[in-house]
Formats: sequence, C-alpha cells, structure tokens
Amino acid sequence: MRVVADEEDMLPSTPGKVKIERSGAMSRQLHRCFASTGTMFLWALFLVAMTATYLSFHSFVDTSSRYFAASWGGLHWERQIRASASPRRPPGSAEGAGLSVLVTGAAGFVGTHCSLALRKRGDGVVGIDNFNKYYDPSLKKARRALLASHGVFVVEGDINDGRLLTKLFDVVPFTHVLHLAAQAGVRYAMENPASYVHSNIAGLVSLLEACKDADPQPAVVWASSSSVYGLNDAVPFSEAHRTDRPASLYAATKKAGEEITHTYNHIYGLSVTGLRFFTVYGPWGRPDMAYFSFTRNILQGKPITVYRGKDHVDLARDFTYIDDIVRGCLASLDTAGRSTGTGGRKRGPAPYRIFNLGNTAPVTVPTLVSILERYLRVKAKKNVVEMPGNGDVPFTHANISLAREQLEYKPTTSLEMGLKKFVRWYLSYYGYNRGTHTFNNL
Repeated sequence: MRVVADEEDMLPSTPGKVKIERSGAMSRQLHRCFASTGTMFLWALFLVAMTATYLSFHSFVDTSSRYFAASWGGLHWERQIRASASPRRPPGSAEGAGLSVLVTGAAGFVGTHCSLALRKRGDGVVGIDNFNKYYDPSLKKARRALLASHGVFVVEGDINDGRLLTKLFDVVPFTHVLHLAAQAGVRYAMENPASYVHSNIAGLVSLLEACKDADPQPAVVWASSSSVYGLNDAVPFSEAHRTDRPASLYAATKKAGEEITHTYNHIYGLSVTGLRFFTVYGPWGRPDMAYFSFTRNILQGKPITVYRGKDHVDLARDFTYIDDIVRGCLASLDTAGRSTGTGGRKRGPAPYRIFNLGNTAPVTVPTLVSILERYLRVKAKKNVVEMPGNGDVPFTHANISLAREQLEYKPTTSLEMGLKKFVRWYLSYYGYNRGTHTFNNL
C-alpha cells in the first residue's frame, strides 16, 4: 500500500499527459543530475565564448590603437621613405649609381653630418632616431629640420622596434646601414646602466636581426668607440691591441657590440665594419661633451671643472673634427663589400673590419680650454680637480695606419681650426651677443 501511495503522490496534476516511470527513485535522481549538469555545461560554454570574444575584441582595440598612435606607417609615409632613399647621382657619374643607406641615430651629432654628406653626393638616405632626452631634444629636432631641408626623411622610432625595422626593409632594399644610434657618455652609465644595455646591446641585436633577414642583406658600418681600449696603456692605440679590459660600462657595451657583430658576420654572412671613434667634436655637437659645456659655462660666467690624472698629469684626448670622421664613415661605406647571406642564410665569407678613426695628435684639456678662451674672448673660471673613478681614462691616442691604408683616411683639421668653426656655429645657433653677454635662445 505504501508503494502505491508513493506512486500516486508522484502523478502529474493533469493525468494522462506523462507516462509513469517505474524504474525507481535512483533513475529519476540520475536523470535530474544529468539534466542539471548539461545545463551547467552549456552555461560554461557560453561564458567561455563570451570571454574569448571580449579578449579578442580588447586585443583588436589595443592593437589598433597602438597602430593608429604610431608615428609611422601608411601610404604617404611609404612614399616619403622611398623618395628619401632614392639615390640622385647623375647617370654615368664616376661614383656609380649611388647607395641607399639607412642611418640610425640620424638626428644625432655624427648621424646628421653623415646623412648630409651622403645626400650631398647623391646617395639615398633614410634616418631613424628615437629623440630621447639624454640631452636637450630640441637640438635633435633642429638637426632633423636641417636634414629635411636637404631632402632627408627621419623616422621617429626606436631600433628595438622590430616591426618598424622590418617595415623599413620591406619598403626599401637598402644597400647599406650606417648604425650610429647608441646611448653615449661614459659617466652617465653610472646613473642609468639599463639605458646602455637597451640601446647598445639589445638595440644592436634588433638591428642585426633585421639586416640578416633582409633580402638583399645590406652591408653594415657601425660606430664602436676608442673607449674599448680601456686600461690599455700602450700608445698609440692600435686595432691589434687588447680590448678586454674596459674601464666603463659604456666601453663594455661597445666591446660587446664588436663581439656580437663578429658573430652575425660569421653565422649569417653580414658584411660588417666597426669604427672606433676618438673624441669627435664640431658644430651641432653633443652638449654633454667637455668642449661644448666649457663653451657654455665660459660664456655664462660659470666655473668649469678641469680634471687631472694622478700625479697632477693633465688629461689628453685625440680630438677628431667631425668632417674627418664623416670622410672615414663614407669611405667605410664605399669599401664595405657585399654581405653574402640570403634570407638569413650565409652563402660564403663576408668582410669583417675594424678601424680607428682619430686625429693622431692628442691635446691636453688645459690646451683645449686656452683655445676656447682665445676664440670666445672670455677668461674661464677653472676648478682643477683630480679625476674621479667614473670610467674616464687619462688619455687617448689613435694609430690610424690601417684606416689610412684601406680607406685612404687622412684627417686634415687641427684642434685650433676645428674649435674656431665650432665657436662660430655655437654663437650663431644660440644667438649670443658679445656686447651684452646674453643668450637669446637658451
């Protein structure tokens, strides 16, 4: 009787509409469980689909916003790149058809001068620069305006941006790369070491990756530094001397760059020329350099700090005028030899070279100051102190016999003449008035 009552309790309110199941309570419970689980599974699928849709849309919006916010890309941008990269040498000229050169750090000191020289002789030039704030970016922007007035287009971007580099090589089959972008300065490395690794090592690798994947592969000429000689005390510095004892992080990153470029030459067949610059100076120079800051402080009546080495020995530098450096850079491009890789695969040995580019006539810092005093007609207020342990070396002196032999490199500008040209530019650029000792544009 109890079983019948239980069955009657389970009948629907409208008899005859549903067939009565007699398989027992366990079957009914399992049925309800599976029905509930199926519903939950459907809801879970729905939530997963909604989440995936949201994430995809968010990724699309983020990518799109980054694309539209980028300072490069588009048909107009590509036309500017192609026009700037096109050589303009006269047909049948003795120099040939002309080069198409990507110049990194084009708004920098050496980059601007090299870009102008290349364009002047009819080569195609495209620049790239990130316009960082290591020193006043307005000077770099003024250099960019100067380049633009001569038909050189400078892309604002970072050499660590692989997408940008790939795009540049897709748009233009560059024959050469002149790699001058770097975090400069020996002393600043103690304040911001990460910037040196980011620019001088990671940035170099990023650029070399783009070069070895390019078709055709360009020949690479890049700026190393005389700082790689470090604690070497054999003078004059020769390319055959030891460079495994750097005195600063800056020097260490440049030495690492020489090892890295050698690796890409060996594995991928990139033609590589490294140039060890010796204390480059001149118009449009870097404000962090001693000759530049000395000039500014002398004119403003501020004291300058002159360092001395141990035992009161005056520091000496192989000051090299910018025009001489430019001739060495262009000669390196002209004689670089072709890369031998295709699509990242080496097909044969490619040239690998390193040259010193200096003036071969070291001058002491006090002599430099006396020359500036004479041209500025102002006496400097000097604080002479012992050189701190910040990575600076007491002297530099270049042996340029290898560059003279293979590049026909021959510096012609003395420090006297070079500083005279620099002072003339400085007074003109900053609007200095000798009568009132004021600056109009600082």
